Amino acid sequence: MTGRSTGADAGEDSAQARAQIGQECGVGENVVRRAQELLISQGVLEGRAGSGTYVAEPRQRVRMVRSSARERPDGSPFRVDMKAVGRQGDWESRTDAKVPAPAEIAARLGIAEGEMCVRTTYEFLADGRPVQLSTSWEPYDHTADTLVVLPEGGPHAGSGVVNRMAAIGITVSHAVEQPEPRQATTKEASLLGIQKAALVTHIRRTYYSDQGRPVETADIVVPAAHCEIVYEVPINRQ
Repeated sequence: MTGRSTGADAGEDSAQARAQIGQECGVGENVVRRAQELLISQGVLEGRAGSGTYVAEPRQRVRMVRSSARERPDGSPFRVDMKAVGRQGDWESRTDAKVPAPAEIAARLGIAEGEMCVRTTYEFLADGRPVQLSTSWEPYDHTADTLVVLPEGGPHAGSGVVNRMAAIGITVSHAVEQPEPRQATTKEASLLGIQKAALVTHIRRTYYSDQGRPVETADIVVPAAHCEIVYEVPINRQ
């Protein structure tokens, strides 16, 4: 399909183009359609409303580094990563206090289903374009009546989970991340500016205190075609 539109116009012309490609390759139209959908999800092709499907313009993938060594007391690792590739990093957020924890979130936080949490949704931007989504959950009773109850409000706004918890005497000792590939939901695709069902990496991350208690869990969504995730593993030498 490289270098070719699979349809000069939407609908009938696209079907004719798929049939032609199928005939040339010796496969059925359904096989061509599935291949087209896969290439769109991988960012190789792009759909243009009312026109058809075309080879996507090259786009530099953004590197996102995951490492405990990148926790910074004076700034955001995301902004540092974006600066390293010559981009301006920023984010938009919305916080809702006292949201009942769904069953899965409650299990990850070690609390009862329905227990109150502080939920914050994030849209991370590189040069104003969305490159990552995140939804964070914190048990309300950990931060209630403190200056850090709102992750993006107050004197510790934007300083991150580790630094905010330290401000109220909670030491975060480690995080556990579980990455897995899946297809974007309709809402995620709309927010990230990608095709519906495009491939994303979904990371379930949970921070733990030095007492072994979960203090925050988050669902992080990164579009596979636009971002590469790199894990740095610190080596401790005795």
